[in-house]
Amino acid sequence: MANKKASLKSIRQAAVRTRSNTSALSRLKTLAKKVAALAGAEPEKRREAAIRYVSAMDKAQKVGLIHAHKSARCKSIMAAYIF
Repeated sequence: MANKKASLKSIRQAAVRTRSNTSALSRLKTLAKKVAALAGAEPEKRREAAIRYVSAMDKAQKVGLIHAHKSARCKSIMAAYIF
């Protein structure tokens, strides 16, 4: 167990960040699955789902949750489902 107040605070902060990051990554996976599931659907629905996914990827990249190259790679792969 930690011996200093700062160490205890660091442990609490890490727990909060882990929960937040896990939730955000799970949301990204869910959005990706939704876009993939709409591969044969009408174009407007595919487009809307893809826009939500790309927006979520950009936000995750901006806060440092995922790497910029991974974001670009995933968006490129997703484009194949749309068009």
